Amino acid sequence: MTNSASATYEDAEAVERHACPRCDVPAGSPCRTNNETVAPTYHTARHVLVPSLRKGLGVKTPRDRRPGKPWTPGPELAAPAPAPARGLGDTLRIGYARCSTRGQELGSQLDALNPVCNKVFSEKVSTRQKTLAKQELAMVYAADLHQTTGQTVIFAVTELDRLGRDAAELIAAADRIEHSGLMLEFLDGPLKGVYDPSGPGRALFLLFAGISESVREGIREKTLEGLDMAVRKGKFGGRPSVVTEDMLAIALHRRDAKSESVTEIARTLLQTEGKNKGKPVGRSALYQALKSHDDAMREAAPEP
Repeated sequence: MTNSASATYEDAEAVERHACPRCDVPAGSPCRTNNETVAPTYHTARHVLVPSLRKGLGVKTPRDRRPGKPWTPGPELAAPAPAPARGLGDTLRIGYARCSTRGQELGSQLDALNPVCNKVFSEKVSTRQKTLAKQELAMVYAADLHQTTGQTVIFAVTELDRLGRDAAELIAAADRIEHSGLMLEFLDGPLKGVYDPSGPGRALFLLFAGISESVREGIREKTLEGLDMAVRKGKFGGRPSVVTEDMLAIALHRRDAKSESVTEIARTLLQTEGKNKGKPVGRSALYQALKSHDDAMREAAPEP
């Protein structure tokens, strides 16, 4: 057996330790197609559950699983060992520090984070730069650490404004922390303390979600009013379903800031449903969504 073939079998065994959220096959079985045959590759939603394979393009189904042949369930796997009880007695901390490049310094943040964190990521980012690369890296690292060790992992920043430069970034970061199974800690400021999205700190994350919902509902209400007015005037249209209300809210905020092009914004918005889940939104789809929104706003505006 060649090294590549051996790697394929090892990857397959790692993937098959998890049930597939896409085709609902249990652990120990290969993925299946809609035609009830063995899929040639494991579904992306399944192989990304393995940290070492998360960034890969795909994992092929080994030949002994008979890809393309009628699907049959594989042997049942023993249930994984339960994760250790979650608490603050055995925790890991990943710190993140950020400042702009104009007259600010990271020293005070690093002085606060380094003594209490296992690892600290830091960056100087201009307000014109669209992404926070080191924050993304820090969150991926923390999520992988939590999944591979089973330990409680805390994502720590000095204050609330270090987590995001505006409301959209703050809400996105909080949502990412919650869905990665992490905890959030502010070392200073009015919100100083540790917040567990699944525990006593749930109220803070509900507040973030409430802000997001308020923004989303405001845009939705205005959009529906504009669309209704357009229909009354005999004009029909709509925006592609691939661009959700949350995406539209973020895109409008960034476009109005005039610091990014629509192409740049589209690259940072990932689709949440369908066969292209996890892939960037198409530029043309975002252009159409923004145009439909602008048209609806113009139609809803009172005539002079």
